[in-house]
Amino acid sequence: MTIRAILHYPDKRLRVPGVPVTEFDTSLGELIDDMAETMYAAPGVGLAAPQIGVSKRVFVIDIATSDDEPSDLRVFVNPEILSREGEISFEEGCLSFPGAREEIKRAERVRVRALDREGKPFELDADGLLAVAIQHENDHLDGKLMVDHLSLLRKRLVHRAMHKRAVASA
Repeated sequence: MTIRAILHYPDKRLRVPGVPVTEFDTSLGELIDDMAETMYAAPGVGLAAPQIGVSKRVFVIDIATSDDEPSDLRVFVNPEILSREGEISFEEGCLSFPGAREEIKRAERVRVRALDREGKPFELDADGLLAVAIQHENDHLDGKLMVDHLSLLRKRLVHRAMHKRAVASA
């Protein structure tokens, strides 16, 4: 397993939508393992393939928030959100927006259909943090970012902060 570099906003590759996965082979398994390792090292609760420069419709999530909780790694390949219910406001962060935390409104509950790492289909009803994480990571697969959910003023402030950060680290 390899820890991969995470793309940071305003990198234009974050806007490239992922393409559906058609082959469930060793290279997909390695990608998923690398994504999990990268997410845990960051640390984060989710990571989408486009965030590491791979334009595939794959994301991983583990919402275990403390070391005493057992790992609950979930893999979503070619996910499709089937339904959304309710509304929740949640302070989200994103590994592609280091240090930024923004209040985002999303559906409180979702039903998602996806394939696992072997290509077996499953459906999942999720609420709370898991529902938020699924929607956040699924947005990455469509080239949509956290800032796209913000008011114009907040979007400009986050953009400036991330641009300053990118210039400072270059």
